[in-house]
This record gives sequence, structure tokens and C-alpha cells, in this order.
Amino acid sequence: MAPLFSAALRAALLAGQAGAWHGGHPGDPRVGLSVPVRSEADLTDALGTLREAGAHATLLLSPSLAGGLDRARLEGHEVGGLGHPAGAPGLDVLAGGPVTTWATPDRLGALSALGTRGLHALPPGADRPSPGALLTVDPAQLPGVLADLRRLGYRAVPVRDVPDLRAATGRDLFLHIYTRLVEDRFARQHGVIDLAQRADAVMRVAPLDHAPAPLPLPRSAHTAELHLHSPRIVGLASRSALTAYRAYLRSLRDVGAALQDRPELQEAQAVFAVTLFHAPLAQAGFTLLDLPPATARWYGLGFRLLRVAYGTTRAPSEDTPKMAWLPRAEFLKRYG
Repeated sequence: MAPLFSAALRAALLAGQAGAWHGGHPGDPRVGLSVPVRSEADLTDALGTLREAGAHATLLLSPSLAGGLDRARLEGHEVGGLGHPAGAPGLDVLAGGPVTTWATPDRLGALSALGTRGLHALPPGADRPSPGALLTVDPAQLPGVLADLRRLGYRAVPVRDVPDLRAATGRDLFLHIYTRLVEDRFARQHGVIDLAQRADAVMRVAPLDHAPAPLPLPRSAHTAELHLHSPRIVGLASRSALTAYRAYLRSLRDVGAALQDRPELQEAQAVFAVTLFHAPLAQAGFTLLDLPPATARWYGLGFRLLRVAYGTTRAPSEDTPKMAWLPRAEFLKRYG
């Protein structure tokens, strides 16, 4: 596929072309797993691996391969389509009901045909797992991916079973562009270390070569700034406040390990965060500091813009950002 065509197709899918699926709940550990099956050998390998792992998935089958399959052999798995959607009726027979998920065709004409048949295209596979994500994994990579998902606290399910799964909209394309142009660029420029690989991890940390006000440290002191994974903490909080608080505490231990293991954090004399979610940090032993009024207004505006970008409807319990901090030694004593 030519790069420009690939970019156009990706954008179309992210905006919901052909009813393309969009991932689910940001605080739920279930991820939608789809497996392209192009041969009988692929099917045998995939079924064996999934059975051994006790997992189920969406098996993406071409209508020609599906024609000779026994439905009982696929019990527990969702049937999805692969190739041109003209063969969808044959897959319906195998699935025992309407097939709804189809691997993205490599031609725009075939993509348009999905929408007319009531099918939902799978978007480009996520680079790594995250709550509610949709992953497409070839059979050869399946054992390693399933092991990683289990280690990181995720649960693989068929695409149909992803909570809050829906068709994408133009807003999702906007959010994708915003994330790449704003958040990802900020992370690269400031050396932000992502500690949020685990399903319930909510922290990132950035090494700073100074101590911003109002920290009671010399301006030249090195520090470590915490950044929350906002959509995930909001998603966890929507499940329960206790779930979100436990995720906070476990993520602080991730930061403690990073302080000891990451070379760029060795000189950090304090750990701090500027956040609206400062109450859990206060409960975790952090000292809260009021920001200068102009700084508080600036951060407050930034947090409101984040809520608009992510479409977060639930307002935080606090409307005034504060700085929460701990000296390095005290942080490591608690979370190292």
C-alpha cells in the first residue's frame, strides 16, 4: 500500500468510515483480540494457543476457508471476516448469526462495501495494549502477546465483548491527531518516561533539571515531575474510587522503582505533581502546596482543555490545581 493511501485509509477508519470500531472503556482491562487466519495451519495453531491460554478471540476468516469448517470447532470464539466482504453471507452461516467485524480491506472500494453490508471494519491495530484497545495479532506472535497481556494484567476477549465498544466518529480522529501532535511531542521533548504499561498503571514521570515554585528547594535542584494518565484514572474511578486509589498507590511504587533504576532520575531530589487529583496524593503522604494564583489559573485552563479534548463529562472533585510533593528520601521510604 502506498504511504499516502495508507495514511488516508487510516484517517478514514479513525473517523469511522465503514462503521470502523473504536476501542472501549479506558478503565477496563479487557482488550479485543483478533487473529487473521489465512490457512488451515494458521487456524490449528491459533486455536491451540488460545485453548492453552484459556482465552477467546475474534478469528478473522476468509469466506473460502470458512466454507469447510465445523462450527463446533470455533465454539467460544467470534467469527470475523477477512478479504473482500462479498463472501459475508457464507460466514454468517458458520457463525450462526450475522458477522459484524471485518478486517480492513486494502482498497477503498472494498472498504465502502463494508458499510453497505452492515459490517464494521477493524481499525489499525494498537501499537501496544491499553484498556479497551483492539489488537490484531498474527498466529505466530500469539503466544508471546498472550503472555505479555497476562503479565500486564489484561484479559483478551473477542472484539464483540469489549466493554463500551462503538463505531468511531470524527472526534476520535481529532483525538488521535491531538495525542500525536501535542501529548506525544511533549513527551519526546521533555523526556517523559511512560510507566503506564500495566492495565492499572496511571503514572508517567519526567526528569527536570530544576525545582519549580513553590517547591521549597533551590531552583537548581533536580526533580521528578509526575504526569497522570488522565483518561485511565478517570476510567478506573468510574469503576470505583477504591479501584482508582489502589491504582494510584501501585503506580507510585512504579515511580519508586524508576527513581532507583533509571539513570536520568538519579539526581532527582524530590517528586512532585501539579494536579486536580491531589486528594489521593495527600492521602498517600504527599505535602500539598498552593500554587501562585497566575500559575493556578494557567494550569486550570490546561486541565479544562484536556477535558474538552478527551470528552470527559465527569468533573473532577477539585477545581483548583495544587502541587503535591515529597522529598526523594521520604518517597523511597514509602514507595521504593
